[in-house]
Amino acid sequence: MLFRVEFYNQEEMSEQIALCEDDACNWKEKDKTYIFEKVEKISEKLEEIDAKINEVSEGWKTGRMGKVDLTLIRLAVYEMLYEEDVPAKVAINEAVELAKQYGTDNSPSFVNGVLAKLV
Repeated sequence: MLFRVEFYNQEEMSEQIALCEDDACNWKEKDKTYIFEKVEKISEKLEEIDAKINEVSEGWKTGRMGKVDLTLIRLAVYEMLYEEDVPAKVAINEAVELAKQYGTDNSPSFVNGVLAKLV
């Protein structure tokens, strides 16, 4: 859902969420609630998160980053800054692991490099 933020405006995001609310995504109810709440919280802080990312990413502002990498970095930055129960090392590690799975060959090192500058 957070990845979709890059492709849909706010009004269309409501439609995207509705698609998964109708069990098209086969999510458990507690997972669905967690995901939607987290996406909403991150979306509210997107400008702040992107500003933090842009401060530390040399030559790669958020507008130039790959969408998968950017999504993972945003998620990790949110967890590092706004979720006290998620240690920064855990947020970074999880983002790197997801980058290995969903990104390009260069994604893990890129995601790690950007996030390491925020610690």
